[in-house]
Amino acid sequence: MNSHYEQWKKDEAVPFQGWQFSYTKDRIIWEEPSWDYQALAKGLIQNSKSVLDIATGGGEKFSALAPFPSHTVAIEGWHPNVEVAKEKLEPLGVQVFEVEDTGSYPFHDGEFDLVLNRHGGLTIQEIARILKPSGQFLTQQVDGRNMEDLQTFFDTKPKWPENNLEGVSKRAVAHGFVVKQSEDWIGKVTFLDVGALVYQLINTPWTVERFSVDTHLKYLESLQEKLDRGEKLTYTTKRFLLWCEKK
Repeated sequence: MNSHYEQWKKDEAVPFQGWQFSYTKDRIIWEEPSWDYQALAKGLIQNSKSVLDIATGGGEKFSALAPFPSHTVAIEGWHPNVEVAKEKLEPLGVQVFEVEDTGSYPFHDGEFDLVLNRHGGLTIQEIARILKPSGQFLTQQVDGRNMEDLQTFFDTKPKWPENNLEGVSKRAVAHGFVVKQSEDWIGKVTFLDVGALVYQLINTPWTVERFSVDTHLKYLESLQEKLDRGEKLTYTTKRFLLWCEKK
């Protein structure tokens, strides 16, 4: 087990920048949702004059949607990502600001006619405020019960179980939105080695709070034994899509 431990510690210490997981791209198999968020977002951008992307990460996904209208803004709340996003998005004409994805936004009432949010925090009332009448809001969210089976294994529970399609849709309607499209999706993720899971948990710290190799070593050893028996480390992933129009 010592060689495994050494590898897990290496995986734990790998620097993480932006919001992309290329380090483990050949070690984790993700099933993808049934819809195409990028295609939906690109179509909406083409019909918009002012766009805001909330929780842009390092701009990896948003930059792929260029070209953008002249008034396009991206916000990101995690400081290390902000400079990465600026390097990627500012050459495309996008203004990038460090702003938390929950709470109040430093924008005028009715400033945007499209707000995008892929896997960011949701403050529905603020999104409604900054959208123009007939403005569009598109979000893809990680359901709050994502990988709940993995969390159960680690003796923990979902942090945001209320973040689900039904709850978010109700909040949107209550703040003056009309739902145009809503979809739930359940899929699978398979970790091909325990170190890949270590990297995932370190960089999504809400999945298993206060996770580290040393504090959760007995769980990791148990997972390694499972792999050694020829079993898979496969868990349930949940996503939902919501597209709304402001009245």
